[in-house]
Amino acid sequence: MSVNAAQTLGDFLRSRRTRLDPASFGFSGRRRTPGLRREEVAQRANISSTWYTWLEQGRGGAPSAVVLERICAALMLTDAEREHLFMLGLGRPPEVRYRSVDGVNPRLQRVLDSLDASPSIVKTATWDVVAWNQAAAVVLTDYSTLPAGQRNLLRFLFGDPAVRAKQHDWESVARFVVGTFRADVARAGLASEVGDLVDDLRRANPDFDRLWRENQVLSHGDGENVKRLLHPTLGSIEMEYSLFAVDGRPDLSMLVYTPLNALTAERIRAAAAQRRSMAAQKASTRNAPRLHDGLR
Repeated sequence: MSVNAAQTLGDFLRSRRTRLDPASFGFSGRRRTPGLRREEVAQRANISSTWYTWLEQGRGGAPSAVVLERICAALMLTDAEREHLFMLGLGRPPEVRYRSVDGVNPRLQRVLDSLDASPSIVKTATWDVVAWNQAAAVVLTDYSTLPAGQRNLLRFLFGDPAVRAKQHDWESVARFVVGTFRADVARAGLASEVGDLVDDLRRANPDFDRLWRENQVLSHGDGENVKRLLHPTLGSIEMEYSLFAVDGRPDLSMLVYTPLNALTAERIRAAAAQRRSMAAQKASTRNAPRLHDGLR
């Protein structure tokens, strides 16, 4: 670690330490400066007080990832602050923290909904779909009809005959999906979290078992990045797909399919609009007061 990097790391640690309220951690006594003392941070992080002092002074050397995680917990750092600390201390971001997700915030859902001709989904590192737009419901799968625990992209591809029938070249799609899934899981350190899913798929589907045993690893940038579907009502569809990181959520990614011609885009847009209209009518019917309620 360079002298400048060590000093920047020390300055950041000091700034985070001085913002904390000692009383909230059970520390008392008169203080000349705000925040926790260095020895109190070291105590909370279960590290040497002398070494932590050196670290703030820019002469402690490069800390390990384990030590940085302890300091993050001791200083109550946010996810953004944790990432910044790792970048300063090790020159790389920390490992992704996997958390179960039930949905996304309204801002991200509005982004999805604005893509009215582009089927778009948000997926976790384990490839569970947690958000989608109407275009995705029309072209890909109506995820709203499925329980949250069953919205997994691998289960669809290998377990749903209708999804398989839509694929222009199922074998190529399946090989790409398994290879990129394997890479995503390893990158996020989630091999144990997906063990049951992989075991279930291997038992239930010989094709998945065969592809999984190939141990192929692929990135999302491999291939031509074009998805071809034989849709039962929209006909033959070609879409270019792009994967985007979700700001502040390294465990999520947004997958957007962009139609390659205006006619396809218009057909998807019209079908999605019709679906929204039908959903609105159903909601209006459910919420409308019944006539006999007013006669009671």
